[in-house]
Amino acid sequence: MSLSIIGHAFVRSAIAPMFAEPRVSSAQVSQRLAGHPVYVLESRDDHWHRVRGMDAYEGWMHDGFFMRMVDESPVIPTGAEDFALTYVPRVSMGVIARSERHGVRALPLGAWLDLDEEIVDGETVPLNAMEDHFATAPDAIAQSAVEWFEGTSYQWGGITPWGADCSGFVQTIFGVHGVPLPRDAWQQAQAGVEVSRDALQPGDLLCFSDRVDLRITHVGISLAGDRMAHVAVGRGGFALEWLGDTDDGYIAALGAQFVTARRFV
Repeated sequence: MSLSIIGHAFVRSAIAPMFAEPRVSSAQVSQRLAGHPVYVLESRDDHWHRVRGMDAYEGWMHDGFFMRMVDESPVIPTGAEDFALTYVPRVSMGVIARSERHGVRALPLGAWLDLDEEIVDGETVPLNAMEDHFATAPDAIAQSAVEWFEGTSYQWGGITPWGADCSGFVQTIFGVHGVPLPRDAWQQAQAGVEVSRDALQPGDLLCFSDRVDLRITHVGISLAGDRMAHVAVGRGGFALEWLGDTDDGYIAALGAQFVTARRFV
């Protein structure tokens, strides 16, 4: 069904939750980060809005989390190129920033800083220079999977090192390397090219299911050999695994749930 855009906005908070329903007590389905644009598709009860982000994922967001800008359009765009940016955003690598509007605040990996924000601690990379810092290469993706989310706790709907679910971790890691992926695990498993588990290379996506219909419910990123990085509720968060460790009950159960592997680079 075709829908019209009723406006667009930029996220104000460091992290803005997207909900399954227009109420704060409903499930968080994903997140948008500071500075990122969203399209407003529908409004309800004055303050709740169904929004679509740069990954085409939709959810409900309270307008306390964003700055509203009216811009009517008959088309639903699906990517960052559809947003007319008037400046090159600085992408947070995990920073503390200061500005008159926000005061001092922490910004997670991937957030965009406001023009007037000064760096107190940490580093940023201009959006148009991300490819110089994050090569679109299998080994580079695998290395980032090991480094950037170490210590991350599991959080349903999370997409940052402050808290993530399995597919949020995967989407963010591939995203910083210039490889856009869908948001959910089952969607990611339908993208890329299928490869044999016997022919895995670093950066491949490992897909698992605990359902009878084999709809993908968990994903991780392949490392060298039979190793994997993932964020899993069964581990409480980020973990590095050796998939050959059949003495580990968790790994044995996970191995039995393997469905497919996908390659994107």
